[in-house]
Amino acid sequence: MVTIINFKERETEDGKSFFVLELQGGIEMVQSKSTNKFYATARKTSIATTFDELTCKALIGTQMQGEIIKEQCDAYELTVKETGEVMLLNHRFVYTQQVPETKKPQEPVYENLKPNVESFSKMVNTN
Repeated sequence: MVTIINFKERETEDGKSFFVLELQGGIEMVQSKSTNKFYATARKTSIATTFDELTCKALIGTQMQGEIIKEQCDAYELTVKETGEVMLLNHRFVYTQQVPETKKPQEPVYENLKPNVESFSKMVNTN
């Protein structure tokens, strides 16, 4: 499941405005490569819409089927606003409706299961 957490107005190359919905997946625990400590995070992405601002605002908090997956792409630079650090990335996060089937533990198969009466202990009344 993903949750609509926000929306933003964007502009096409020819100057037309449209809205995107910001989506967030469930909580994930990730281990830091530098400290080996775990931290909680969630994947985020955005998708284009045909909705107006009022509809986008009303959709905040809505949960939808699907998930946010990591997808390989051509390398690009990303500047972290807070630190100014420039990173070279070759992946992006995208929304997909197709959730991979989780592997469900198989139920044990009991064929020809019949109790063996002689193998059970018998209680003897000694009174």
